[in-house]
Amino acid sequence: MELIMETKFEKQRRIDRAKRQVKRIKGFYTHLLVYVVINIFILVVNFSRTGLGENTFQWENFSTLIFWGIALLIHAASVFMPNIIFGTEWEDRMIKKYMDKEKQGWK
Repeated sequence: MELIMETKFEKQRRIDRAKRQVKRIKGFYTHLLVYVVINIFILVVNFSRTGLGENTFQWENFSTLIFWGIALLIHAASVFMPNIIFGTEWEDRMIKKYMDKEKQGWK
């Protein structure tokens, strides 16, 4: 009976993990879309305000693009490469460890 319950638990946990990952991916793509739209708007406004003969490649015109881009890269790394440090194997070991501790406490 315990094996069947464990299997149901594992299946539900995998489903929950997959749902959480899909939500994180959707959040990243939403972030990416907002980044692209807002930065295109900012660049169009900045370029339209520069006069003839003025250098359009100025720090002020690209600072938002650069810093927000760095944040977007960090967001992408956290979504698509989450297993670099604390992967699912580590998660599974920690869950098993705490479940075993709880089980021992019940005896």
